[in-house]
Amino acid sequence: KRLIAFSSVAHMGFVMLGISTLTDFGINAALFGMVAHGLITGMLFFVAGSVKHRYHTLEISQLSGMLIQMPRLGWILGFAAMASLGLPGLAGFWGEFPAILSAYNPNFGLSEALFRTLMVVAAIGTVFAAAYLLWLYQRTAFGRPNPEFEQGAHHPVGAGVNDEHHDVDLHDVTKIEWIAWTPFLIAIVVFGVYPQLMFGVMDPAVSLLIERVGAGIP
Repeated sequence: KRLIAFSSVAHMGFVMLGISTLTDFGINAALFGMVAHGLITGMLFFVAGSVKHRYHTLEISQLSGMLIQMPRLGWILGFAAMASLGLPGLAGFWGEFPAILSAYNPNFGLSEALFRTLMVVAAIGTVFAAAYLLWLYQRTAFGRPNPEFEQGAHHPVGAGVNDEHHDVDLHDVTKIEWIAWTPFLIAIVVFGVYPQLMFGVMDPAVSLLIERVGAGIP
């Protein structure tokens, strides 16, 4: 959960960068990024809650082999992580990449040198985001399952298993979870493949906002 919270801070950094350019392109990217952030980070917290419910821990060092024990949950975690790091074709891409590009040409009166420096910093940030999200996925989804949880899933209380994990129930995604998660998963794909669905709605209002802000600047 802490790592997901850090990724949320990174997403908001892209949002603020886009807004601060005071351009149609940047503000549209920022608004898209906020919607994408809600979908993707919401999905990640859903998965984190399910992991906590099953394993009774969120310590990454204790988790491994999710793709073996709960393959569907493991794939959903991977999907959400890829969306969060801005993989093209998923919603997160359109909240990050355009926001970075918008800093190359900020609105009149803003320092191009400053914003181009921020653009480079933001681009480097995407590399770090990819690094820690891929590390998270590699540690939790791949490898052999932790023997402690393998036993906890099958042995009753008093069978020599650590009491902390005796009631571990490593079942895969349930019907209720599918019902709750499917709208998020579909929206992440749809907005990633066809971002104009959102940009087309936002752009007229953003253009009007920029026009009025510009009119108020002497």
